[in-house]
Amino acid sequence: MSPPFELLVIGGGPAGLAAARAFREAGGRGTVAIIADEKRMPYRRPPLTKALLRGEIDEAELSLENERWPSENGVALVSGRAVALDADARTVTLSGGRELEYVNCMLATGAEPKWLPVAGSDDPAVRVVRTLDDVRELLVRLRPGGDVIVIGSGFIGCEIASSLRRRGQSVTLISDESLPNAGRLGDAAGARIAEWLAQEGITLTLGVAVDAIERAAGRLSVTAGPERVAAPLVVMAAGVAPRGELAAGAGAELNEGAVVVDSAMRTTLSGLLAAGDVCRADNDAARRPLRVEHWGDALAQGAIAGQTAAGRTAAWGDVPGFWSEIGGRTLKYAAWGDGYDACRFESGDGGAFTVWYGRAGQVVGVLAHDSDDDYERGQSLIAEGAAWG
Repeated sequence: MSPPFELLVIGGGPAGLAAARAFREAGGRGTVAIIADEKRMPYRRPPLTKALLRGEIDEAELSLENERWPSENGVALVSGRAVALDADARTVTLSGGRELEYVNCMLATGAEPKWLPVAGSDDPAVRVVRTLDDVRELLVRLRPGGDVIVIGSGFIGCEIASSLRRRGQSVTLISDESLPNAGRLGDAAGARIAEWLAQEGITLTLGVAVDAIERAAGRLSVTAGPERVAAPLVVMAAGVAPRGELAAGAGAELNEGAVVVDSAMRTTLSGLLAAGDVCRADNDAARRPLRVEHWGDALAQGAIAGQTAAGRTAAWGDVPGFWSEIGGRTLKYAAWGDGYDACRFESGDGGAFTVWYGRAGQVVGVLAHDSDDDYERGQSLIAEGAAWG
């Protein structure tokens, strides 16, 4: 067996790359490797449901680093899938049987799309969008002016629906929510998003849960309550689940499937860290653990894990947040993300708006459209724990 890696990263997404980069920048010595099962350089995922799916950019614009970066920074890219982790022996086993030793290991395995537990969800024409290969497969199946059904009205579902509509597809969006994203953002924001989707020409079938998906005459028929909609292609956007199976097998603590880490990204097992969508991390500013699935936070947490592995003191204390594009409009959202008990919708000029969220007497979130000043001020208010009022 080769000498142990000083830092062995499992996962080739933003958190994994950020960890390797931060480890080197913090003076970390020794060998570093990133295990990735997609057989390509780490790339940006947010454009997959936005600019790439709309056809506004090509794949070459997704890369996070150029292909010289690994060799220039002494980082090996290992193509494969990790299937077992032994935290006591500090080894990782790949699907082909190869075993790698490590001093520090960082889990950046991310999350995987959920599939609704209904009949027909395993049909080959039911797709999800999580990886570049998912987008490639989806685009191959599209036909000019064809019909597509999107299931799910969270940010990803709304982005996919609006992007496909802008490609000329006839799109029906089905959701058990009465308004898009109402569970997270509230009814007022949900109503505004529904208006945007309708203006794009998207048919909304809301407030009904999908009961079954059936194939007949080359099309898929989706039954949702009293509604029945047919199309040759269905895209499921029903949320994601953390890929914490390696940590679970090694004996690390999990919470609802996510790997529990402190604000320095350390798990409950010595030498094992985790960052990004796979973890539930302590946030020093929030003073509690948070589960987030945002691109920017994966980068931030990965950087902290890399510094920790290099022996530096670092801690996660950022306010989680991200941007979404729906129907040519941008939403900016920052929040602790674990609920609110009060919200206030404020209209601005030209369709601009801001939604403020409060919990236990403090500001805990902000959603803004064409209100950048409110968004930036909101981030500060959330971090400060400003009084709600």
